[in-house]
Order: sequence, then structure tokens, then C-alpha cells
Amino acid sequence: MNQIPALQTPKTNYRWFVCVLLFFATTINYLDRQVMGLLKPVLEKEFNWTETDYSYIVMAFTASYAVGLVVFGRIIDKIGTRLGYTISITFWSIAAMAHAAVKSTFGFGVARASLALGESGNFPAAIKTVAEWFPKKERALATGIFDSGSNIGACVAPILIPWILGMYGWQEAFIITGSIGFLWLVAWRIFYQTPEKQKRLSPEERAYINSDEAAELPAEQQQNVSWFSLFKLKQTWAFIIGKFFTDPIWYFFLFWLPSYFSSTFHLDLKKPSLPLVVIYTATTIGAIGGGWLSSYLIKKGWFVYRSRKFTLLLSAFCVVPIFLARYTTDMWVVIGLISLAVLGNSAWSANIYTIVSDMLPKKAVSSVIGIGGMAGAIGGVIFPLFIGWVLDYYKGIGNIVGGYNVIFIVCSLSFLIAWILMHFVTPKMKPIQF
Repeated sequence: MNQIPALQTPKTNYRWFVCVLLFFATTINYLDRQVMGLLKPVLEKEFNWTETDYSYIVMAFTASYAVGLVVFGRIIDKIGTRLGYTISITFWSIAAMAHAAVKSTFGFGVARASLALGESGNFPAAIKTVAEWFPKKERALATGIFDSGSNIGACVAPILIPWILGMYGWQEAFIITGSIGFLWLVAWRIFYQTPEKQKRLSPEERAYINSDEAAELPAEQQQNVSWFSLFKLKQTWAFIIGKFFTDPIWYFFLFWLPSYFSSTFHLDLKKPSLPLVVIYTATTIGAIGGGWLSSYLIKKGWFVYRSRKFTLLLSAFCVVPIFLARYTTDMWVVIGLISLAVLGNSAWSANIYTIVSDMLPKKAVSSVIGIGGMAGAIGGVIFPLFIGWVLDYYKGIGNIVGGYNVIFIVCSLSFLIAWILMHFVTPKMKPIQF
């Protein structure tokens, strides 16, 4: 029931062009998100922030992101991906540029919250787009490819932002990166339609995209499901658990790694940062590799749920060794451990998003992505409080490295805990019909 039959691949490949559009949207999404972390040492001095102050700003982002995911998830299921993405990227691009006009710590909190609200539409729209454009056996790979955009954005930022900072200033860093989203929007409006409306799509490829929908009722025959009723499903709770325990770890990697390397290894963040480039390159490998692995296993005859869970478990094991960072002072050993961890994180992300479209009809995908994303963002609100308290405590006793070591221990266990809990909630990840 949960195994994909062998299918003949069509000659045309417009669906992969759609995947490229999603990749660049996600790249821009994370480029705009990463600017703040890279400018943290500069902004700390200008606005006299403590680690706790910065953690509050991160919390403003993640709290708004949590709300936005739920709102956008439901809206995109109602209005569709084309219009939903248009609203999302327009809002977040304006918010990103607005950071340049901020004059206070509170203002940065408001700007980050606005950015998060707009950016929260990216993943519900992208995952729903993948569900619309790809059969199940290709969805994890497509998700891994577009999700690697988050890593490319984070990888480009350590090169681009220090250059802009050195040449112009921190305000221009926000304005230049924020304006890029409008270029993508033009391409999206010109080239994107759903498969049913896309005239550039061949009949053969359209049939291939819809080839595994025999087990799913057509959208017009599916009954409407209330948002609250989704919480009654084990499938929804599996995704909630997976996101709650693991998203905060990615937020830590995203927002605190530049500061970690600055304080621990005294890197100058006004210059291109090779350690961050290496680490975020590993995330790209993990996203594409994790998506490829589960898709490959399905093509080899594995059941869908078994291929996803095996890849998720392997991803979780990749994160565990990061706790060993406390036992070395060699920067490149630490970079290797963190690179392996973020590789596992990205492989996990590619597959945990895909299980939603595996288990639930397309009509509910964005809503459940929004709910799970909200859970991850709530974890992302709580975790910065812990991070800020730990770092301020260890900074007070003159051992900031010790604070990061405590956080790395928490990171090393979170993915395994998430996998175990998900396994008990949905052992075989059975699909559900409405």
C-alpha cells in the first residue's frame, strides 16, 4: 500500500525547472535571514547588546515565524501556491530592507518579527508545490534540492555580507540583500502555474506527475477538514515532534555560529569566513544527499515509510558526534564535527518535510507544514532563552567556550530523541484519506 510502482520517466523535465525556482526562493529566504547573525558582533557594539538581548531578538523572529507558519500554511491551502508565494516574498523582502532604518534594540525586534512573518510562507508553499509537481518517489530529492537553497544562502552570506559591510556599512547589507527577492518574484509570476494550468508542460510529464495518485482522491472529492481536526491525527503529531526537537538546533547553527567562531577562535567577521563557508557547504551536501538516499531506496523497492525512517535515523546519528567539540581546541576538528552535524540536520530536513506529503493528501499539506513549523518555531523561541542564559553565565566566569560546549551536548541528543518519539507515534507512517 505504501510502495511506489516502477514508472517510466517522461522526456520533458519542466518539474525540475519549478524545483530550481523553489531553490532560489529558499536561497534568498536564508540569505535575508542570515544577515543578522553575521552582523551580530558589529551590532552588539553599536547597540550595547548582551547575549540575552540578542536572544530576545532571535525570540521575536522565531515567535513571529511560529504564528506566520500557521497563518500562511492555512492561507496557501486556500489560495494556492502561486499567489501565496507572491505575498510571502514581497512581504519579507520589504521587511528585510526595513532593517536598515532601525535605530534601537526594540526596532530590531520589530523588524525581525516582520521578516519572520513574511519568510514563514516559504516552506508551506514550497512543500505544497513539490507535492503538486512530483510523484512520491521523487519528492524527497526535489525537497532536498530546494532545501539546499537554505544552505547556499547561508554559505553565500559569509562571503557577501562581510564584503558589503567593509565597503558600505551594515545598513546597506540589509538593503542590498533584501532587494534580491523582487528579482525572483518577476520570474515566479512569469513562469509558474500549477501543473493543471501550465501550458509549457507536456501531457506525458503531466501524466507522470499524477502517476501515483490512484491511492488519493482527487482534490474536488476530498472533504474539507478543519484546522483543529488535523491535531487528532497521529501523522500530524509525528511531524510536530520531529520539528519541535530539531528546528531549534538549526536556528542555533544559523544565528550563533558566526559569534561562536568570533569569540572562540577570534575570526574577523569583516572578512570572508572560510569556516562558515565549509560548514554551510556541508549542509548542501546533506540536503541533496539525504533526499537522494530515500528516493534511491524507494526506486530499489523499499517501502516509502522504511526509506524515510532509515534516512532520518542515519541523519540523527550524524549529529551525535558534535558533543566531542568540547575535547579539542583545534579549529578545523571543530569545523569537521559541526559540518557533520549540519549535514545530518539538512538530510533530516529534506525527509521530514517529505513525510507530510507521504502521509497526507495535497489538500492538507501546507496546513500541516504550518502546524509542524509552528512547533519547531516554538522550540526555537524556548531554546534561545537557554542559550542566552548559558552563554551569559559562562561569559561571567570567563569561559564562553564552556557555554557552547553545554549547548553542543544538547544538540547531539535532540535528533535521536525526536526519531524515537516519532517511531512510537507512527511506526509505519500510514497514509490517511479525508
